Amino acid sequence: MATPLTQTHPLLSIPFSAATDFTELAGYCELCAETLLESDDPALRMALCGRLSACIALLKSTLNDPVPHHLAESLTVDILPPVSLDFDPDSELLCDYSLAVAELITGGSLSRERERTLTGLLAELVCYFAADLKAPRWIRTPDGVRCIGEVAA
Repeated sequence: MATPLTQTHPLLSIPFSAATDFTELAGYCELCAETLLESDDPALRMALCGRLSACIALLKSTLNDPVPHHLAESLTVDILPPVSLDFDPDSELLCDYSLAVAELITGGSLSRERERTLTGLLAELVCYFAADLKAPRWIRTPDGVRCIGEVAA
């Protein structure tokens, strides 16, 4: 008989649904990915992966939805933000990521080392994705509020 988990990680009990703001969902994804990266407990890792996947799937289904009006102010800035979201892994990590993804694509069984590499890739991608979702979209100008892409172009 399997022993049930007596302690639940706090991240596993955070509720989210289609009504949750995408910025909150993005932050939750970041926390899950970072915790997943730091965890060595197989049961917790499996649970975090499941929650992360569910949250990402929920985000994916809303990517083309308009930004809710109540979030517009938090996504509007007075000064143009820096262009880069700071996704700049070194060449060693890029090599490891590439090798891990190639192994996955070809269907080879993953070693613990490759699993950790893929977890690192997942964490970096999720953090990049979340930063992009939470980034400002509009800027206040003398001519009124405009899309950042219009001003930066």
